[in-house]
Amino acid sequence: MILNGVAIEDTFAEAFPMRATRLVVTAPDLRWARTAAAAMTGFATSVIACGCEAGIERELTADETPDGRPGVAVLLFGMSDKDVAKQIQARVGQCVLTCTGTACFSGLDGDSRFPLGNALRYFGDGFQLSKRIGRRRYWRIPVMDGEFLIEDTGGITGGVGGGNFLILATSGDAARRAAEAAVEAMRLLPNIVLPFPGGIVRSGSKVGSKYKGLIASTNDAFCPTLRGQSGRSALPPEVESVLEIVIDGLAEADVAAATAAGVRAACALGREAGIVAISAGNYGGQLGPYHFHLRKVLA
Repeated sequence: MILNGVAIEDTFAEAFPMRATRLVVTAPDLRWARTAAAAMTGFATSVIACGCEAGIERELTADETPDGRPGVAVLLFGMSDKDVAKQIQARVGQCVLTCTGTACFSGLDGDSRFPLGNALRYFGDGFQLSKRIGRRRYWRIPVMDGEFLIEDTGGITGGVGGGNFLILATSGDAARRAAEAAVEAMRLLPNIVLPFPGGIVRSGSKVGSKYKGLIASTNDAFCPTLRGQSGRSALPPEVESVLEIVIDGLAEADVAAATAAGVRAACALGREAGIVAISAGNYGGQLGPYHFHLRKVLA
């Protein structure tokens, strides 16, 4: 398959089940909502070392939020309900509760619930108050600029983590331009986040290492500088730079749609812009049950 002169390799991305939640962070203006959301999703690129994977899903207008203020939707993914709850408690407590003017709400119902305000209300030291509106309960926690309003519980649902594709290019600049175009297109879609910095990964990994105890190491098959050393290079001779985009989504269809949008945006620059091929990372189908075959997704 050739797309605008760019070869689409006959391979697939391999992804795995995760648990996910969406939070809505609001503030008097979008600047402070985004500040809190950016802080709480920091250091959340991979469950391998960060405990979770998270990112900003989209900005929300005042008529889309529970309290009628500007907001930001955040998605956070973990390997279990317990992991999600632990990360949310720490990140909301340290990054949203502390951020001036903010409030925090559950952004999905899910198939189970976890403590949100119920876990953080104790910061009020006995001065906190609860309020029930319809079927939902909220906590009003006194803070020095007024009150921090937070929903009692949050919802958790199934998710898909580890969707990906690789951009193979003739130079670092060409790879970055294509990756930036892909990220811009993908971020227009709902229900997904790109957890790595700027949505782009330079340090793609493989499972395992020659060093004992290291569970992941550099993906030498896609490292141009190791083409003549590793003996397992998967790169055409003209490729000098590879960048990866990792996708987490609430459903298999969300990851597939984002993959298609990103690949098409990257390929739109064309072969003349230095984009040689699109590939994907997998582990022979042994890591996860979700297989995103590039040609099938694009078709």
